[in-house]
Amino acid sequence: MIKGFRDFVLRGNVIELAIAVVIGSAFTALVGAFTANIIDPVIASAGGIDAEGPGFWIRPGNDATFVDVGAVLTAVVTFLITAAVVYFVFVVPMNRARARLDALAGPDDAEEEAPIPVDTALLTEMRDLLKDLASRDVRP
Repeated sequence: MIKGFRDFVLRGNVIELAIAVVIGSAFTALVGAFTANIIDPVIASAGGIDAEGPGFWIRPGNDATFVDVGAVLTAVVTFLITAAVVYFVFVVPMNRARARLDALAGPDDAEEEAPIPVDTALLTEMRDLLKDLASRDVRP
């Protein structure tokens, strides 16, 4: 059981996953700081001078009932920034690298012609024979 665990850890996927988590955490902190210090003030400025940003109170005078639309907009912007960076920094280069490796490897075994089923082969042969007979125009 210990040998299996050691093989699992040393296989490489776990190391790559750990690196991805660390990079993801650092990137999340970066995007969080960007949105908190740049996006939030821009969105809050749309709320006016005395407002906390775009939003409304369900019960005026009770700060616990403030529906903060600005926070939702900030979360959407954070998501879009994160998704764009992940796509353009990780997904696109990996797809290009995979395409290049596939091109270098040549045709895959799965891309070879599949064997034709027996019934299809027989029907094709019968069709060809009938065409041949029709082209000869043989009449008794």
